[in-house]
Amino acid sequence: MGHSNAVVARVAVLFCGDAAFGGISLRLLSMWSGPEEIAIAVARIKAGGVVAFPTETVYGLGASALNPDAVRRVFALKGRPSNNPLIVHVSGEAMARRVVEHWPADAAALARAFWPGPLTLVLPKADAIVPDVTAGGHTVGVRCPDHPLTLAMLEACATPLVGPSANVSGHVSPTTAEHVRAAFSASDVFTLDGGTCRGGIESTVLWLADGTPRILRPGLISAEQISSVLGRRVAAAGEGSAPARAGVLPSPGLLDRHYAPIARAVRFEGARFEDALRAMALSGRGVVISHANHVVPPPHRLIRLPDDAAGYASGFYAALREADVGDPSLIAVELPPMGPDPIWDAIHDRLSRATTEM
Repeated sequence: MGHSNAVVARVAVLFCGDAAFGGISLRLLSMWSGPEEIAIAVARIKAGGVVAFPTETVYGLGASALNPDAVRRVFALKGRPSNNPLIVHVSGEAMARRVVEHWPADAAALARAFWPGPLTLVLPKADAIVPDVTAGGHTVGVRCPDHPLTLAMLEACATPLVGPSANVSGHVSPTTAEHVRAAFSASDVFTLDGGTCRGGIESTVLWLADGTPRILRPGLISAEQISSVLGRRVAAAGEGSAPARAGVLPSPGLLDRHYAPIARAVRFEGARFEDALRAMALSGRGVVISHANHVVPPPHRLIRLPDDAAGYASGFYAALREADVGDPSLIAVELPPMGPDPIWDAIHDRLSRATTEM
């Protein structure tokens, strides 16, 4: 298959040395998808198809944000509620300007500071964006993902792409290509393999639509980091609410139940570890997910996560998926500490939606 010069040139950068990608080894790069797969992905998108792509947060389910049929296909594949908007992924500021009605100075400053990266900016949408993308709302979330394969694809497509997490709606977000392939058939979704997502949880979503910045969904970039760029205070998640219209959510990630495994999942404070064991014994066979090195008697299992916030976030969704293997009767997740790293806030947000209180 022939490849456009843009695809070949962009992907060639992947193999020019470790320094280009923050120490990613050439061995790992050689295991990723390459120019042929990117060319296939671009052709799929241009034909109105759906492609799963890697980012630094989780894998996204991509389609042209300018194609109504393709956007509806994404909603149908995920089983996603129609009032839950999609984030639009772009290759940089120039493409972002095509997505929004106007590009304020705050957006320009934040893009310079954090793009490519895990920050989504919510702004009034441009007319070109399909109404289904925004669930009929007047704003759109836009971000530039920090993964070389996806940036290559975006540049070759020259088209903004919707990119909700590449999983069935409400369930655990995927952090590997294998997770995506387990959820969707190859005939429905072509998957670009970019390795394991290093961030592990979704982007921070920042409301900028009315001049009053506020966090709608916490993520890997904190309100304090954003405040330092803007030079004024940014409201943290939960401090205020963005205006919604007729039940339309202003941002993804706000549903009460989200990111959840198939098995029943509960959360517990560390002091209630023995209660968690008793609950598993009563239910049959369970799995504990914890940052602590607990002794968990068989037939139950322990999945241990790192005790630092970045490490925990990186492995959290994979741990939920691993816990689901073997159809356990109960998954019990020990609540990690809250601070001082603000990433813990994002982790607790995901935990509160993926589990119920024990």
